[in-house]
Amino acid sequence: MKGNSRESRFGKREKRKKTNIVLNSLIALVIVLIIFVSAKIFFGGNNDQALPADEQTASENESKQNENNKEDQGNDVEQDKEDENIDNDSEEEEKEAEENEAEEETEEDKEQVVTEGGSAPDVEKTIENPAWKPVGTSQSGEHTAVYDQNSADWQEMLNAITYATGVDQGNMTVWFLGNNGPNSSVGTISTKDQSEKYRVYIDWVDGEGWKPSKVEVLNEIN
Repeated sequence: MKGNSRESRFGKREKRKKTNIVLNSLIALVIVLIIFVSAKIFFGGNNDQALPADEQTASENESKQNENNKEDQGNDVEQDKEDENIDNDSEEEEKEAEENEAEEETEEDKEQVVTEGGSAPDVEKTIENPAWKPVGTSQSGEHTAVYDQNSADWQEMLNAITYATGVDQGNMTVWFLGNNGPNSSVGTISTKDQSEKYRVYIDWVDGEGWKPSKVEVLNEIN
């Protein structure tokens, strides 16, 4: 009987040990879980809070960038409109100037009278135009024609000849330029290749300069 009692007490003791070990293990596991959860809450929570802040900052920066881009695009559009308006104004002014010039030329062409022949056998045709105007002058006071190639009067006479014939002075050969009576002169000129030949009559208008009165188209230079 005593042997059975010892064995019974020993068995109970062993069961209690096993039970204690299991309980201690469970307690340790619970403590580890508590520590893990606590760490997750503290450290994980801070990261969760920091992330939205970063995202918000990035979002704000992106919004500002978009606004700046829109503002720059708006400025570019306004600048393009201003440039376009300037170009349009310049084109309109140029077109208007060309139209006015064409109208003036058309009016002169309407007034122009062309007749075959002229004052001499070398004249192919004669052109007279009441619409011709004085070419202007830098001279003042009483005028006397000056046939010196270095004088202002000579230059103004050539201006009148260019105006009447359309021959630029850079392409002009002056064969003769001299007196044709009081306040009148006559010049014989041609293009440098002599494809165009003219005799031009000009009259002086006080305060306004030399004015073409007649142009003879020549078939030869005498």
